[in-house]
Amino acid sequence: MWPGRQYLRLPSYIVLIAQLMVSTPALATDIDALIKHIDHLWRGETSRAEMEMQVKTQRYQRTMTMETWSRGKEYSLVRIRNPVKDRGIATLKVEANIWNYLPKINRVTKIPSSMMSGSWMGSHFTNDDLIKESTFAEDYQSAISFEGERNGQMLYEITSIPNVDAAVVWGKVIMQIEQHTLAPLQALYYDEEGVLIRTLTFDQQRTLDDRVIPMRLTLQPTDKPNESTVIIYRNIRFGVPLDSTFFSLKNLQRLR
Repeated sequence: MWPGRQYLRLPSYIVLIAQLMVSTPALATDIDALIKHIDHLWRGETSRAEMEMQVKTQRYQRTMTMETWSRGKEYSLVRIRNPVKDRGIATLKVEANIWNYLPKINRVTKIPSSMMSGSWMGSHFTNDDLIKESTFAEDYQSAISFEGERNGQMLYEITSIPNVDAAVVWGKVIMQIEQHTLAPLQALYYDEEGVLIRTLTFDQQRTLDDRVIPMRLTLQPTDKPNESTVIIYRNIRFGVPLDSTFFSLKNLQRLR
């Protein structure tokens, strides 16, 4: 919840809108609250989700269904349910440690930080995207670079530049957020030379608990206009009972 117990009966995005309306948009507290909202939008304190990933490349098309669990930013587990040939493949994050599990050979492999930018299961999403290792709040300096109407929508545009010591891939990220719902609409990812590498589009908004969440994410690489990866959330719940001990190597290898 956002600061201020007097607002606890209101959805959090309404509280944040009220805070932004009574203060100057350039204030650090405003952008901090907005960034925290985006960082925790699909995660919350704890969450459990079922999703579908549709991958389209020049060489193949495939669809996977997955189940994910998370506890804050320190713990997450992603497990593939289908197709059958990939069932049980899983990725675990515990604080700064990340492992992959391949059930066909019953092998657990630790992922080095140098591979966080690598493709996850042949998709256009990276390992970092799926387990959300980096966050805008901790790894980037962000500022509101535009506020107002654009293409018939009232937007906040946030430009994020990585901290000097941040182990991130992107040289700049520009995100558009709908003012009324505080739901992201689009994110543009640039390399260190300012070249646009990929565009992430958010749609199919749904109100869950106290937040408006896009249930479909479409990732489009700039240099491959005929390729894409789409993630569709089929179900997501927040505040589920998940102790940190759930995120263990034992559970990584266990079919649930």
